[in-house]
Amino acid sequence: MRVVFMGTPEFARPVLAEILNQGHEVVAVYTRPPAPAGRGMALAPSPVHKLAEGFGIPVFTPKSFRDEETIATFAGLGADVAVVVAYGLILPKAALEAPAEGCLNLHASLLPRWRGAAPIQRAIMAGDTKTGVMVMRMEEGLDTGPVALADSIEIEPDMTAGELHDRLSLLGADLMARALGALSRGTLTFTAQSEEGVTYARKIDKAEARIDWSRPAQEIHNHICGLSPFPGAWFEADWGQGPQRVKVLHAQLADGYGVAGTLLDDELTVACGSGAIRLVQVQRAGKTPMGAAEFLKGAPLVQGTRLA
Repeated sequence: MRVVFMGTPEFARPVLAEILNQGHEVVAVYTRPPAPAGRGMALAPSPVHKLAEGFGIPVFTPKSFRDEETIATFAGLGADVAVVVAYGLILPKAALEAPAEGCLNLHASLLPRWRGAAPIQRAIMAGDTKTGVMVMRMEEGLDTGPVALADSIEIEPDMTAGELHDRLSLLGADLMARALGALSRGTLTFTAQSEEGVTYARKIDKAEARIDWSRPAQEIHNHICGLSPFPGAWFEADWGQGPQRVKVLHAQLADGYGVAGTLLDDELTVACGSGAIRLVQVQRAGKTPMGAAEFLKGAPLVQGTRLA
C-alpha cells in the first residue's frame, strides 16, 4: 500500500521498520522537529526521523497541523492510508480524512482503558496485570475510534515501564503489519469501542515522581516500576552531605514492617505504610544506575535511617 507514516519516539521505530519490511511503499514520514538533547543540547532528530533518512524517505517536521499549507501538502501525497504511532501532534478532521482509507493508529493499551498520553506507565502504576496494543481508525476524539485488531500480554510482577514499552513496541509492529495486510485485501473490519471501562492516562508529571513512603508497599512498588526508567521515582536521604536525591529503577516487595520510610536493614529494605519494599537498583544524580550493595559503599545508609 501507499503509506504515510507519522511517529516520533523509539516506540514507533520498529513499526516503521516492519512496514518497510513488508514491502509497503512509504511515500513520506512525518515526525516532530529535531529537539535539544544531550549535555551540549544540540538539536537531534527523532528515532523515526533517523530511520526514515536511512531509507531515503522524505521527512516532514511541521510544528503543527493547523495551517492549510501543511494539510494540503499531506493530502497531496496521495496516500492510501496514514499510520500514526506516538506522533505527538493533533490531526484535524481534514488531515484524518485525506488518505483514501483514513488514518490507522497504534495505541499501547486495551482500549477503552487508558486512552491518552501515558498508557504504558499508567497501566503499571495502577497495578494492571494485563495490557496490550490495538490498531484503531482515528477520529477527532481522544483515542475514541473503532478498533480493528488487538493483541495482549501479561504485565509481569516486577516489569518496568521501559521493559513493557519494548515488548509492546515489537508486538505493535507485528499487529500494524497484519492490519495493513488485511486492509490491502479489503478484509479489515472495525468494531466500536465499549462505552464502559473508559479511563484516561494523563501525561506523567515530574511532580508525582517522589515516593510517598506512607502508601502500601504494593502501591509504591507499582509506582516505582511504572516510572522506570523515566522520569524515575525518587526519594531523598542524608548520609552526611545534606539531602541527596536518589532514583529507584528496580524494587521488589519484601517482608518487614516499621515506621514508614525507615530502613529495616543494611540492604535497602524500606518500611512502607503497610509492608516493606527492597530497593534493588538505584541511581544518584550524575551517576550511572547501580545495585544496592554498590550504592551503599558510597552512601552508608544503615538500619534505622529515615528516607524522605
